[in-house]
Amino acid sequence: MQLELANITIDYGPRRVLAGASLTLRAGQVLVVAGANGSGKSSLLRVLAGLQRPSAGTATYELGGARYQPEDAGWLLGWVAPDLQLYRELTAVENLRFFADVRGLRKTRAELATLLEEVGLAGRGDDALATFSSGMAYRLKYAYALLHDPPVLLLDEPTVTLDERGAALVERVVARQRTRGLAVIATNDSRELRYGDYVLRLG
Repeated sequence: MQLELANITIDYGPRRVLAGASLTLRAGQVLVVAGANGSGKSSLLRVLAGLQRPSAGTATYELGGARYQPEDAGWLLGWVAPDLQLYRELTAVENLRFFADVRGLRKTRAELATLLEEVGLAGRGDDALATFSSGMAYRLKYAYALLHDPPVLLLDEPTVTLDERGAALVERVVARQRTRGLAVIATNDSRELRYGDYVLRLG
């Protein structure tokens, strides 16, 4: 598993938020993208998720000798972000089952319960997302991201609504991801710099 950035540039009109970023990230490694709000961190992650095109340059994933552009690599990616929307009227299990079906996965009730337990939502599978606190809802986003054991994990503001135990969950998730692939984390929290083998500072 490998991610290659080649001269990635992101412009918003006359304002350049990222200029010619190039690097190679390999399996077992974590990149932290650091900077203040508005520095382009989330924009870079959206490029890596195939949700936004860079103004210049390319991002390429390589797995098993095959190369993929981000817009064609959704099946490789797990994604957690403040603006990620799940279905508030559905229960936790119903949300996960829906997204599993979208990906062509067949998950048993027991498997989904185990995943919820891993993210600290044991016993809440039948509760509607609308009843969750902001921290609990963010934990469900982690369950969504890990549903298909992605080789690439993209985390935008990974602990933004989480308490101390939630932050410990993120640390476990990042450590596990190193054994499964690679991760890119965007943050303005200096405590999260420790997650990275590499730090790309913006702004």
